[in-house]
Amino acid sequence: MRKIKMGVLGVGEMGKRHAENLRRLVAGAELVAIADVAEARAKQVAEELEIEHAFGSLDAMLELKGLQAVLIATPDKLHAQAVSQAAKAGKDILCEKPLALTMADAYAALDAVGKAGVRLQVGFMRRYDPAYAAAMKRIEAGEIGTPLIFKSVGRDKDEPPMAAYHSGVNGMIFYTNTIHDFDLARWMMRDEVAEVHSYGTSVTRPEVAKFGDVVASSVNLQYRGGGIGNIESYASATYAYDVRTEILGTKGAIFVGSIEQTPAVFLSANGSSQTLADHFLTRFADAYLVEVRDFVQNVLQDKPVRVTGEDGLKALATAVAAESSIKQGRAVKVTMERSATT
Repeated sequence: MRKIKMGVLGVGEMGKRHAENLRRLVAGAELVAIADVAEARAKQVAEELEIEHAFGSLDAMLELKGLQAVLIATPDKLHAQAVSQAAKAGKDILCEKPLALTMADAYAALDAVGKAGVRLQVGFMRRYDPAYAAAMKRIEAGEIGTPLIFKSVGRDKDEPPMAAYHSGVNGMIFYTNTIHDFDLARWMMRDEVAEVHSYGTSVTRPEVAKFGDVVASSVNLQYRGGGIGNIESYASATYAYDVRTEILGTKGAIFVGSIEQTPAVFLSANGSSQTLADHFLTRFADAYLVEVRDFVQNVLQDKPVRVTGEDGLKALATAVAAESSIKQGRAVKVTMERSATT
């Protein structure tokens, strides 16, 4: 069986999981290299996974003979440049979200991909989650009629350490968390977001505001076709990793991730009456695996990827507008202009 020789760039928590999946659970892939700016970490992960090649930079890994594709799992700010470098080297790419932190950087990355004629898939793994995939099939079949209202909740259990803000390499909550919901918002509603109005607070952790970020946010959505929506994000729920989505249509509704029906549910850091996910790698374990398998199979079969750079660009445009809305204190149009800024 022919296999795609792949390398993983960035082996923090997310990248290491991808590397483990590629090494052990993706039949069509051969993990041949690990790269990380912390070369000692790259070597450690390579040793654990019995991979021969470990590098301290993407440039070094790209020189490896036979390398065909790269999975990018670096901090947010470094995604676009890594995509451009890998594309110029002729490698197919699976890049974690977000595609970039600015529209200009995103377009530059897509320009490099287009010029090189390589594949780029953006890591919106929720599309591959069995529950979300099943819901989307029913929407596409017209079972709920025309989607009219989108609601989504994304709550991380543990707040990021302050070092994550000090580093300057991660985007604010709209890029690190809500970007998944922005992608679902257009994918599941089968329509584009036209305008957003965002609200945010850091009242429980005021130091976060110094870095232009918020602890919790609520983003109202207006769609081109007349639909509406709301997305709530929270960086420190304490009780669980809690992700839920509702789509209401003219003939019915779909609920993904709803907590089981009980007379009353109490949730706290000390536990609850329900079995709850405690981490995104737990909740979406299957999705991350199916996502990579799909990318590998499409490369092997010379087919287009399912989640494109254009998908990454459109979700980013919503995130940029949401950040701009918070800063300006008003509703902001979502624009695809290359020069759009916050």
